[in-house]
Amino acid sequence: MTPGTAERPQMPIEDFEELASVAPEHVRLEFVDGRVRTKDPLSVEDFEELERRAPETVRLEYINGKLEVKAMPDGNHREIFMWLLRQCMLQRPELNLVPESGVKAEAYRKGRARTDGTLARVDRFKGDGEWSDPDGSLMAVEITSHDRDTNRRDRIDKPIGYAAADIPVYLLIDRDNNTVTVFSEPKDGRYHQSASHPWGATVEIPAPVGITLDTEKLKDYAD
Repeated sequence: MTPGTAERPQMPIEDFEELASVAPEHVRLEFVDGRVRTKDPLSVEDFEELERRAPETVRLEYINGKLEVKAMPDGNHREIFMWLLRQCMLQRPELNLVPESGVKAEAYRKGRARTDGTLARVDRFKGDGEWSDPDGSLMAVEITSHDRDTNRRDRIDKPIGYAAADIPVYLLIDRDNNTVTVFSEPKDGRYHQSASHPWGATVEIPAPVGITLDTEKLKDYAD
């Protein structure tokens, strides 16, 4: 992260209070050190009910059996997504890079992750509800945000969750380290290949994605 750029708390207290006010009666939330926690173990079903009730300003995920809050994207985050979208459309026009895609991740589809983007064939998610099976997803994309949980969520938990769901490629665009990391070859709940590249490098994303990224443009979004 650029010196002087502060990490953001998981959510403002006002958003927590609104979330707590609409939570199901048996889901007890607490706000500790800027983070949302549940006082009791949370099931997938309880998470989905809480997520349905959450205000529009709150984006929730369920990772490793725990409630997580995904940071709202800022301007550079949105520009990076659009840069990637254009590359995918130019090189694989038969595919969609779907933003804000809810994916059933982890082993046995027990996790609920909200990707920044999911690359899949056109109409793959037609008829799906909020959370889709990962079958047919070629690549999950995350663009880090400057919040205190980025390291664990995007660099540790999500590679495990996406690999366990057999998503062939996980692309991590890291705004703290100014790198692009390509995770591939999922097997036994782990990606067996990972390659990290500095912004400005030419990045080859392997099959079944099969695109090449010239990442020079990402330098414009360093912050």
